[in-house]
Amino acid sequence: MRIVTREQAIAYRLRANNLVDRLPPGSHERAAYVGLQDTAPRDALLGLHARMAGCTPGDWEHPSLIQTYSPRAAVYVLPARDFGVFTLGRMPLDSRRIDVLAEQVCETLDGQERRRGAGIDGLREACASGRVAVRWDTTSLWVREVPRPEIDVVAARLELCRRHVHCFGPTTPKVFAWWSGLSPADARAVWDQLAGELVEIDFDGVPGWVLRDDADRLWSAEAPRGVRLLAAPDLRLFGRDRDGRFIAPGLRALTAAADSFHPNGLLIDGRIVGAWGRKGGRVDVVLSEQLSREQYDDLCAEVATLPVRDPRLSVR
Repeated sequence: MRIVTREQAIAYRLRANNLVDRLPPGSHERAAYVGLQDTAPRDALLGLHARMAGCTPGDWEHPSLIQTYSPRAAVYVLPARDFGVFTLGRMPLDSRRIDVLAEQVCETLDGQERRRGAGIDGLREACASGRVAVRWDTTSLWVREVPRPEIDVVAARLELCRRHVHCFGPTTPKVFAWWSGLSPADARAVWDQLAGELVEIDFDGVPGWVLRDDADRLWSAEAPRGVRLLAAPDLRLFGRDRDGRFIAPGLRALTAAADSFHPNGLLIDGRIVGAWGRKGGRVDVVLSEQLSREQYDDLCAEVATLPVRDPRLSVR
């Protein structure tokens, strides 16, 4: 069994998530391929910026994108054409409860878009039906009924699992269950159906799995060069569980510089070397190690391109 180190896994994940070489302008769907968590203040926009060149302040609501609730009650920005993958794909194998909730939510909406929809009973669970979409601008939530995606539910579950393994591998059925919101038993059943596409590896002493087609890229992955301002959800790529291997569950600290005001990570040459937070256009960076002049200049350039009004850097 081939051995993969944590450093190789991180290098692979960063590349698989387009956090090494930026995608061309307009690549919204590729940037949101595995979904972008949109925690305040507009983390999905920061995630798009980290992945795609030419990002603008309004790109979180680009026509090719759509929003819905994730299994963990956060709003996600997704490719609209893949809405069924991220909704029907996380439907439990026994979907009767979700179907009933979706019907109740749609009856409440009565064909109208509703503001302050967070108070609708069962809304978050009903989003897995694919019949409900949301629009969240960090102050208000709008909810609307949409046509149920035409994708087959079994195919949606398999594609959701495939994307998870591609972007977050090495991974496990337990991690897939957490990420997808499926029960451990349901996640394992979906995982087993995908088994022919997976290969088991030794991930720094424990079993992990990657897509067979990605194995060579994982084993040859090298630490990237350059600077990225990563939003907090992307820090899971570095392994936030107790042992620092997998994307979930857990929130293991990556640097002593991080706190509630600086939840995001400064990535330089493949390592987290500081934390940062934002209020308006002010980007406050707290370093955990000293930067070279070249690295500092690159950080200044990265801040200058942030899709916020009047971005300015403060470092300590």
